[in-house]
Amino acid sequence: MNDSSVIVAGFIPLLDCAPLVVASECGFAQNEGIELTLVRETSWANIRDRIVVGHFDVAHMLGPMAVASTLGIGHLKVPIVAPFSFGLGGNAITVSLALWRDMTLHGAGVSASPAVQGAALKQVVAERMASKRPPLTFAMVYPFSSHNYLLRYWLASCGIDPDQDVRLVVLPPPLLVDAMREGQIDGFCVGEPWNSLAVSVGVGCIVAATAAIWRHAPEKVLACRHEWAQRSPDRLQRLLRALSKAAHWCAAPENRRELARLLSDPRYVGAPADILSRGLSNELGLIPAGAPRAIPYFYEVAGHRANYPLRSHALWFYSQMVRWKQIEYSEELQAAATETYRPDIYHAALQLDELEIPSASREDRGFFDEIPFDASDIRRYLSSLRAPVE
Repeated sequence: MNDSSVIVAGFIPLLDCAPLVVASECGFAQNEGIELTLVRETSWANIRDRIVVGHFDVAHMLGPMAVASTLGIGHLKVPIVAPFSFGLGGNAITVSLALWRDMTLHGAGVSASPAVQGAALKQVVAERMASKRPPLTFAMVYPFSSHNYLLRYWLASCGIDPDQDVRLVVLPPPLLVDAMREGQIDGFCVGEPWNSLAVSVGVGCIVAATAAIWRHAPEKVLACRHEWAQRSPDRLQRLLRALSKAAHWCAAPENRRELARLLSDPRYVGAPADILSRGLSNELGLIPAGAPRAIPYFYEVAGHRANYPLRSHALWFYSQMVRWKQIEYSEELQAAATETYRPDIYHAALQLDELEIPSASREDRGFFDEIPFDASDIRRYLSSLRAPVE
């Protein structure tokens, strides 16, 4: 293949890098005339920096990171295009064994609802404050991430102020289990397989899948610089076709064992295949030595239009940036955030007809607190969360 067919893609070792791995390993990229070179990174900051400076053509990227880069918050302002989603869900909140024991004294239980688990955590937080002990420390993977926003959403909905009552820190996904083992953090929100690994090695318990906080929650996207998308439209469309086919291959139950084997390779995720199979099958062990439990909609790699870059997802991420004072609200910034997600490129690549395009409904009612998100009125939505825009 010639240079015009080469695409260099950065990724983080997580379950939802699966379509990239399968596109490369199973011939989907090659069938589209693409030489796909995958580069494993350990932190989202590295992904951000290397896409911005042009080391990567495309990347497996946090959806909010793409929006933040386009808006120029937290780093350099570099417009990013997100024409493909790597799936829905796949994340969970895990706490240390010590914190889990404290929570169970206040009603927490295996497979309890996020509201019940949050109420128990609130009691633990209150006891620590009353005894003047240091606040609990929770880690998430990046300030502009669904992990940060869903963790905050859960805490705030349960009456815990994420900026006052607990301490939030950033750590790369592969380091979270070690940090919990060392007693440096009390909990974390991350994608699989790191939650299951914490349970498997006996250092943590999964208290909530983010799919239980927001059903069909958006996650990673394929991202590239706007400039690269304009310069290489044919390469990008061929890659989207390869990824779409790969995602549907990943979703087929008969391919699950082979997919876990592929991802277990140290070049990719590097976790044991049996651990990876948990997230792929939507059945997680929630406590050490506990029997696997079904987690509805935990990780959707292709179902429910999981690969479609819904602009309402970009708007929810923007609403959380405003809510947590990472950026101010303005109609101009909202418009720029919306334009980060590019369903038009997805349509063109896959040649969709009207029946295959998701509904234009702008309201999502899948949140555990039953507060719907209305993408057409972010001001009103934030007011419903008691976070009014000034």
